[in-house]
Amino acid sequence: MQIPDIDREECLAFLSKLVQIKSYSQTDGELEATEFMAEEMRKIGLESELVPFDAGRRQNAVGVWRGEGGSSSAQESGAPPPKPLLFNGHLDTNPVSEGWTVDPWEGKIDEKFIYGIGVSNMKSGCAAYFCAVKALKATGWRPRADVVLTYVVGELQGGVGTLALIEQGRIRGADGGYFINCEPSDIRAVTMHAEALTFEITLKGITRHMSAREEAQDAIMAACRLIPELNLMKFRGARSEEHEKCNRCQVGVVHGALGKDLAEWRPAQVADVCVLAGSARYAPGQTQEGVMEDIWVVIEKCLEGFAGMRAELKPRPRPTMPAFEVSRESRIVKSLNTAYAETRGREQPTGVLAPTCFYGSDAGHLYKSLNMEGIVCGPGGKYNTRPDERVDIPDYLDCIRMFIRVIVDICG
Repeated sequence: MQIPDIDREECLAFLSKLVQIKSYSQTDGELEATEFMAEEMRKIGLESELVPFDAGRRQNAVGVWRGEGGSSSAQESGAPPPKPLLFNGHLDTNPVSEGWTVDPWEGKIDEKFIYGIGVSNMKSGCAAYFCAVKALKATGWRPRADVVLTYVVGELQGGVGTLALIEQGRIRGADGGYFINCEPSDIRAVTMHAEALTFEITLKGITRHMSAREEAQDAIMAACRLIPELNLMKFRGARSEEHEKCNRCQVGVVHGALGKDLAEWRPAQVADVCVLAGSARYAPGQTQEGVMEDIWVVIEKCLEGFAGMRAELKPRPRPTMPAFEVSRESRIVKSLNTAYAETRGREQPTGVLAPTCFYGSDAGHLYKSLNMEGIVCGPGGKYNTRPDERVDIPDYLDCIRMFIRVIVDICG
């Protein structure tokens, strides 16, 4: 079929309106955003509904463009059969930080960017797949397999919205369909991302007054030796060099002071306790147990020379995203690569790509819980989760054009 063009101003106006909805995570703004998307999907003729979870306190929006069934002519020609295609994105956003120079709720558009809190993470991706479906429907074209649009909340709490849809049977992987998760990747094709682990290390040394510090074992000094080594870590068991690209460790919290209560009123005393909190990222095939063992080896080595220094290591329990991966040879990856090349006239960057490979995303739940094949690709990324968050206008519009082509290829 002839790929339809898109209405630039209409697509930008739609995203701007979505940004103007203050959908902070775990607030009533989530309800407004999901209701808005459910109504917009209804307007263009999708089967649209709101799906509550968390005892009705939160809700997701789901829209379905029903396919008309297989094509005998396509099967006779040897073309791949049509497959269902699921789009997934979250509407909840982080709060606004200090440092903004534009109104985070205006949805401002200039000659280069569209601005606003959550526009990169990830309302531009959410708007892109809606606009792609709207443009296709306007031509009268109809898919032979279902196109499913999911607008979830709770991604920022570990993906509880997508997990709810899976548990409620609203997303199924047994039908052999594909997914596109539209987390910000600067419209590159991300074929793998890491799983996350949050950990805590407590160092316990020996205190003395500063006048006798030669007799002490300073927990803060031990932490100063340990932190750079942790931040450089890779973990055992990576299946390939590609998988190892997902490995990263970072200490983000340090608190050293006196005693188990970390008393701060006595700075003349050598600190005998220091608590570190950090996060590790590891690839599919690596395990939390293996990562913790590797961290412990580094701790023991760094504490050599600190006689009497003890250490404790434990994971901090919190919801996290599972790891995700897909073969570069998957049909959905190839379809997206072709759509990018047709849209931009050059090869799409594809693979284990930083920084997105260190993110968590709902792709991990779709991959782990449903064994679905999919890809992570969406507009935004370079200016993600920072003051004056913004998205390149060409990336947003080209993403819509790419999604149109993928829908036609996969579902047509």
